[in-house]
Amino acid sequence: MDDANKGPVFLITTLSSFLTPFMSSSITVALPSIAKEFKLDAILLSWVPMSYVLTGAVFLVPFGRAGDIWGRKRIFQYGAILYTLSSMLLPFSISATFLIAFRICQGFAASMVYSTGLAMLTSAYPPGERGSVLGINVAAVYSGLSLGPFLGGLLTQHFGWRSLFFSILPVCFAVLYYSFWRVKGDWAEAKEENFDWWGAVVYSLSLILLIYGFSQMPGWIGGGLILAGILGLLVFSRWETKAASPILDIGLFRENRVFIFSNLACLIHYSATFSVAFLLSLYLQYTKGLSPKYAGLVLVAQPVVQAIFSPFAGKLSDRMEPQIVASFGMGLTAAGISSFIFLKESTTLLYVVIALTVLGFGFALFISPNVNAVMSSVETRFLGLASAVNSTMRQAGQMLSMGTVTVIFTLCIGRVQITPEHYGSFLQSVNTTFVISALLCCGGVFASLARGKG
Repeated sequence: MDDANKGPVFLITTLSSFLTPFMSSSITVALPSIAKEFKLDAILLSWVPMSYVLTGAVFLVPFGRAGDIWGRKRIFQYGAILYTLSSMLLPFSISATFLIAFRICQGFAASMVYSTGLAMLTSAYPPGERGSVLGINVAAVYSGLSLGPFLGGLLTQHFGWRSLFFSILPVCFAVLYYSFWRVKGDWAEAKEENFDWWGAVVYSLSLILLIYGFSQMPGWIGGGLILAGILGLLVFSRWETKAASPILDIGLFRENRVFIFSNLACLIHYSATFSVAFLLSLYLQYTKGLSPKYAGLVLVAQPVVQAIFSPFAGKLSDRMEPQIVASFGMGLTAAGISSFIFLKESTTLLYVVIALTVLGFGFALFISPNVNAVMSSVETRFLGLASAVNSTMRQAGQMLSMGTVTVIFTLCIGRVQITPEHYGSFLQSVNTTFVISALLCCGGVFASLARGKG
């Protein structure tokens, strides 16, 4: 690959990195409107974001490995096509069933894009330039998160929640155009190897059982599914150690300390933080009585700070150990999350904005240095797999975060719509979730420090 590919690859990966978080964050603000139209209870409502995250987490590793073998650009393009089609169908959902089904299609498509995008970007740029472009890529993610609540609230309030999906189509078409007509050649360093279909099936089914089981807790069904998922992953691990061309090289987890603990820190970080926007969106609209537009304006504080400081953090990780920068960022995240433990009906909006600002700065200092550490810790032929594993940790963390919310909602509120008589129980659920999240972040600091020097 020559330098002429840098620009187009940078553009499509940056646009796609903007697209999916924009969609996720704008839908978060629209959830009360969706719940009202389809008369959804709190548990079913949580499946609107959770169905997308679950599907994405399940297929990231198989598609990452497929990209290493058959071409990362090819898998990326398939994902971009499917994402565009599902986004075109979502506005025509006539029930919650259709809405969640199309969200599953979006998650499936996003797993193709996410698992190959970072690998393409890392392949196109040499090590000395990666921190900078990865930092800008992360900034694109949080630019999407920044605009999502504001534009999502604006569109939902004036044009209805269905307009959200129409709004992203121009970006989808731009990604398709540049990926098909501007990026030349492809990356497939493992093209001589075979794809492990059996391993892919066992891995995907096991992860579905594990993560879905967690969302069904507490209860014996949830416990049984989690146990089945764990047993499936044990079978998968044993199979992969003997496979001639494993879908997931277990050696990466046995011998690569930086890779192991960087991904563990990523899992913990997203397990602790992903539900923040979901909970605060409901808190601001239910407890504080804000409209979707003004709730979005409050929520925008966190991703704006992340977008501003992520390129700086990426450059910093090129010059000093990512371990130090990322661990400090995890500590700031813990401080920001801890601030939300004390939310109540009388909490001022200024307090919420300041806490979100601290949280956004912690995110910026953690994520891009952590991604840089992961992608720089493996050989070139494993870049797609490394990107997929890191994305899986992110998606699994998001799923665990929403699963925790679902469990706490079940225990504190039950399967009812969140109406004024349940606002007290709802606020108790929010406070409890943030206590758990803050404790997770404190553990994440130690995981980040344990990776050692890259």
